[in-house]
Amino acid sequence: MLWFTGLSGSGKSTIATRVHEELEKRGVNVEYIDGDALREVFPSTGFTRSEREEHLRRTGYMASRLAAHGVTVVASFVSPYRESREFIRRLCGEFVEIYVATPLEECERRDVKGLYARARRGEIKNFTGIDDPYEAPENPELTLDTRALSVDQCVDRVLERHGARH
Repeated sequence: MLWFTGLSGSGKSTIATRVHEELEKRGVNVEYIDGDALREVFPSTGFTRSEREEHLRRTGYMASRLAAHGVTVVASFVSPYRESREFIRRLCGEFVEIYVATPLEECERRDVKGLYARARRGEIKNFTGIDDPYEAPENPELTLDTRALSVDQCVDRVLERHGARH
């Protein structure tokens, strides 16, 4: 399980998508899941802390079942709470937490969807980094600083970390 976590706009989905594509090219049995896609499947899932935690527990269970059957799962979720990520870690035989450590100011600058601006205006409630906390990982297996590393460099670091087993 390669679990990418970070603020909205941090670059986690971009990196995770590229990692997924590269693993597929290498013949790895791999599946990609992300928060945006799953929220389309489960549109009634809300954004309060308890709703996010429930969404992540379900997602983590599903992903752990894939992993238990030999699928490398590349998951990209804001997953703002340590407790939720630790729950998923406990479900998985092997869990690699990848923290895409992009500061809030940089994520807001990138804000291609305009979500931070809307949250700052009060149009979006419970938005991570604005009126809901993001609890950064304390001991991730890998930290990627997208201000210092290109997307290609980030992908290479993840693949190097993953490559030790394949």
